[in-house]
Amino acid sequence: MVDAEVNALGYAKRVGDGWVGSMRTPVVYSPDHVAHSADTGTWVGVTISSEEVSARIETILSTLRSAGREVVDAVAHDDEVLKAVHDADLIEYLRGAYAAWVAWGYPDDPGQSQVTAYAFPTQRFLSPHPLRLPVSPGALAGVYAMDTMTQIGEGTFDGARAAVDVAQTAADLIVAGAPSAYAACRPPGHHAGRGFFGGSCYLNNAAVAAQTLREGGFDRVAVIDIDAHHGNGTQQIFYERSDVVYGSVHVDPAAGWFPHFVGHSDETGSGDGIGANLNVPIEPGEGDVRWLGGIDTVVDFARSAGVGAVVVSLGLDAAISDPESPLQITEAGFARAGERVASLRLPTVFVQEGGYDLTTLGVLVQATLDGFDHERGADI
Repeated sequence: MVDAEVNALGYAKRVGDGWVGSMRTPVVYSPDHVAHSADTGTWVGVTISSEEVSARIETILSTLRSAGREVVDAVAHDDEVLKAVHDADLIEYLRGAYAAWVAWGYPDDPGQSQVTAYAFPTQRFLSPHPLRLPVSPGALAGVYAMDTMTQIGEGTFDGARAAVDVAQTAADLIVAGAPSAYAACRPPGHHAGRGFFGGSCYLNNAAVAAQTLREGGFDRVAVIDIDAHHGNGTQQIFYERSDVVYGSVHVDPAAGWFPHFVGHSDETGSGDGIGANLNVPIEPGEGDVRWLGGIDTVVDFARSAGVGAVVVSLGLDAAISDPESPLQITEAGFARAGERVASLRLPTVFVQEGGYDLTTLGVLVQATLDGFDHERGADI
């Protein structure tokens, strides 16, 4: 093994055109994710149970602990980096939305305990009038929400803010010299944009990780999104920037899949970000071969962009075991995906996104990290 400088955290720094280090990818975690417990949503007018539950992260953590992975406690951060990727008014709205909801009496009349949008100021509705913020919390929610499925409970902001700290702490480890880190984020984030939330996402953890890496000295960063669904929020945040490139492999939204309106192959960036965005939509029902081919395309895109670090939006809802999977990806497929990312030989932050089969979540994360660690030469 090549000799490497080891910093105070015990991680081997990059050497030459690659990096080494015997330590496996560590896990960053915060128990505060359990504060978020919005347990229902409204889908096409029907109340449904949320699959985005606290057991998701707890089962992942249990599996990774049992496998002997180091667990690092998340560190609290101020809002400086968060405000670099989100509008300040979105952050403040999320911070106070539940209290305003209660103050207006909605939990008693009509009996809705969670913040739920019921009116949306769409462009066609408002034109040619400017947006005027409504007084009603039920209407104000529609200014910021992209759907009716993503509700806000009493502890939602605290849970989402803890997830941001998890992602930022993982990126801090990379800046300090770690070759990789896994951010056990919940709730997920890649559907949350600069000024909106939705898709079970409130604040964009992957975007925060990428911004942290940028501010930590990496000139250009890639976000590689392998969740089953397009990360519309991450794309929007960086769409006009060239310092963070975004590449996503996901089920084709034109085939009827969330987020429906974006995620198409002709979305390549604008302004300074022209050419810095790549979408690889694939047909529903595809398995490992087509999906891994798409990941190869995105990895090559990141390589050609000359990035110095990588953030992986690690969604597991493409798995064949997932209850609503639009794809049919196996455990071996996720291991191969980890290998593909490791082939870049770059510092990497994995950020947890979707994935809802509690019996396999931990196994799939472990397979991905094992594939990554084995390819980069860590002791596994």
